[in-house]
Amino acid sequence: MPQREWTVSAESEGKRVSDCVREVMPELQESVIRRVFAARDVKLDGIRVPREQTVRAGQVLRIWVPVLPDTDSQDASLSVVYEDSDVLLVNKRAGISVESDAHGGTTLTDLCAAHVLQQSPDAFPPAACHRLDNRTCGLCLFAKTPQALEILQDVFRCRKLEKYYICLVRGVMKPPSAVCRAWLVKDARRAVVRVTDRPEPDAKPIETGYEALENGPVSRLRVHLITGRTHQIRAHLAALGHPVLGDDLYGDRDFNRREKARTLKLCAVSLKLDTGGCLPALDGKTFTIDPPF
Repeated sequence: MPQREWTVSAESEGKRVSDCVREVMPELQESVIRRVFAARDVKLDGIRVPREQTVRAGQVLRIWVPVLPDTDSQDASLSVVYEDSDVLLVNKRAGISVESDAHGGTTLTDLCAAHVLQQSPDAFPPAACHRLDNRTCGLCLFAKTPQALEILQDVFRCRKLEKYYICLVRGVMKPPSAVCRAWLVKDARRAVVRVTDRPEPDAKPIETGYEALENGPVSRLRVHLITGRTHQIRAHLAALGHPVLGDDLYGDRDFNRREKARTLKLCAVSLKLDTGGCLPALDGKTFTIDPPF
């Protein structure tokens, strides 16, 4: 039986082992997860543990799992929103990483490659044009040719696009809409960021717009990601006193527990690109999806 091993991230600190397995290996059915725990096929730092065991950042989690689904099964789990000869736009589910990282497991890039190469074995393996956090769901764009990748990387780098998210946050937004500016400092070693209200060494400017669609103890926001830094929406909203529901890294764990929020309530719902005529099929078109919450 194959083994999978990964190091627990800071974001997973304090979570149950079973929840970590679900996040890192979203391709596993719940019945399979129950079976591996019943067989005591999960170890934390070399010790077999029950599903209720909590984890600490830096611990090593190892699981003996059944063989991963075949290509057809993987492809069936890919939600395609739009596709042409240049691009593949998919609706990423929460709990799967865009590319290989500390979470391990099958990546969204793997699933997109299986989808494209099944149709044409000699095709260019699709490459991600931007990233979404592992726990964030929503629209994610892949290039299917080297030329499209170069064009779209320039679009994202130069911010020639409009990108919106829907999220649930703690508390009433005052004012109900605003554009907020700050600076973000990245700690690559700990895989976290920090938001500050004034510039400092290595800080990068961030700009986040929001509009409250519903205001209350839990508010629903439409967020305009104007700059696109690592963990920007989560960290910026938390710094404003309104952390995203389900965010245990930057947010309010007690509030998340009271609201029974086991997943991050953040979804990339709208994408509009301006390629300057380089990819005319995309120009002027807005792609949208509904959030799963």
